[in-house]
Amino acid sequence: MTFPARALAGTVLAAAALAACVAGPLTSTSQADDVTAAAVQLPPVNAVLDYQLGAAYAPPAGVNLVTRDSTASPAAGLYSICYVNGFQTQPADRDVWLNQRGHLILKDSSGKPIIDPNWPDEFLLDTSTSAKRTELASIIGRTIDTCASKGFKAVEVDNLDSYLRARGKLSVNNNLAYAKLLADRSHSRNLAIGQKNSAEQAERGRSEVGFDFAVSEECHRWEECSSYSDVYGAHVMDVEYTDDLRGTFEDVCDDPDTPATTTLRDRYLVGPNDPDYAFDHC
Repeated sequence: MTFPARALAGTVLAAAALAACVAGPLTSTSQADDVTAAAVQLPPVNAVLDYQLGAAYAPPAGVNLVTRDSTASPAAGLYSICYVNGFQTQPADRDVWLNQRGHLILKDSSGKPIIDPNWPDEFLLDTSTSAKRTELASIIGRTIDTCASKGFKAVEVDNLDSYLRARGKLSVNNNLAYAKLLADRSHSRNLAIGQKNSAEQAERGRSEVGFDFAVSEECHRWEECSSYSDVYGAHVMDVEYTDDLRGTFEDVCDDPDTPATTTLRDRYLVGPNDPDYAFDHC
């Protein structure tokens, strides 16, 4: 799979987890969790999404759903989702993680930090133990708190699939247990939380973690849109990129498996003043 577009700048620092989870399979969300989740406002379905991680700008006419980085402000008058890089570090925070939180960075057998090969300025976070997951959630939770304070209605937490780049040092259960802490934190702030990518984990993400909706990058390109919609129904949004379409964008929109909320963007999500800017929607 091609690497996902990512917020190009910004700090990701985050808040207190409510409880530690074990590394084994999670239990289903409790009745209390369901009551809390019911208080959140889910994103609109059949929406027109503008995906603004690279630059925040006035959305085009007709847009009613916007995703922006946690360092930005929500789009006035529109349902806004806050991007949080929850499982890896942001480039701007490199020194903080190395110098103050080194024990929370995943290391290889020689003690060197493990990086995302597609994003070499990002270290993988170590979700391998309950204690580390709790500490990480208390950090990343502060970003979730900031999203809520700014007026965002939801968060999307990126890199759930970091275990695939962890050289065998993390498991999917580690990351799902950690995601549950972030979902609980989000719901406690009346924020919906979206699963970002990782189509193969949609069922567990919904039932065990408590994700409310899904955000996919290139589900049409990789023929996995139905993996999300089978679990989340209409609460799926997809972003396709101009440099790697399967067919034309008209083909994308004509495919019955493509979510109604599907947007076409340029790979680096630049603003409209940049010559590489692209935006369209189904």
